[in-house]
Amino acid sequence: MPNDKYLETIKKFRLIDDTFFSACFDNNEVDVQYILRIILDKPNLNVLKVQTQKSVENLYGRSVRFDVFATDDSGKLYNIEVQRTDSGAVPARARYNSAILDYHKLKKKAKFNELTETFVIFITEHDVLKDGKQIYHIERIIRETNKLFEDGTHIIYVNGSYKDDSGSALGDLIHDFFCDNPADMKHHQLAQRVSFLKNNKQGVKRMCKLMEDLTADLLEEAKKETLLDNIRNAMESWGLTAEAAMKGLKISEEKQKELLPLI
Repeated sequence: MPNDKYLETIKKFRLIDDTFFSACFDNNEVDVQYILRIILDKPNLNVLKVQTQKSVENLYGRSVRFDVFATDDSGKLYNIEVQRTDSGAVPARARYNSAILDYHKLKKKAKFNELTETFVIFITEHDVLKDGKQIYHIERIIRETNKLFEDGTHIIYVNGSYKDDSGSALGDLIHDFFCDNPADMKHHQLAQRVSFLKNNKQGVKRMCKLMEDLTADLLEEAKKETLLDNIRNAMESWGLTAEAAMKGLKISEEKQKELLPLI
């Protein structure tokens, strides 16, 4: 049976909310393809694989968890992020996500020309770039010639605050991302998916399970952060190495391997 404490929250969810966004598009190539075709204005784009909340580990720095990670039939990579806060969609974040896509793609000893095109797409609640545009396409250019520096990286911002009543596909898509009632959505295909997760018994059950798992993950993450703080305090107070601090705190060897890269 669905957990009643989650039902009201599920009713209020919109596609701009990352938890619901991930639920709607997880392993959902058809609908991710649908929104990519609209945003990129590529009606023949074919998406082959989609993952949500995909973590890409970076051995030398901060790892990334993508809201949506997709590949198409020509090998191009797509990262779609929904952001309700401006701080989560700063240009430096777009730059880093773009770099991580390359890091993920280029394996050891591979040639640089094996890198494929990448697209980082932010769908934002506010006009993060503050120029009043519906959509922003960011490309590198050669300043002296004003020609594109065609390195295959593309960054796109979709401005969720832009009001467009013209009936354009992109305007309607932006509208739909802020609807909590699927009956008010203009893209029927997306409305069907949203309705399934909000109104269908199996869909609601799936959302409740997702929220239970998310709550458990948040609790586990909080415990991990507390443990990391304890390790760092021990290192600073007693002048210990990370390994010695974890041993002193009686942390298992298996857990030590998990925590060491995070310290």
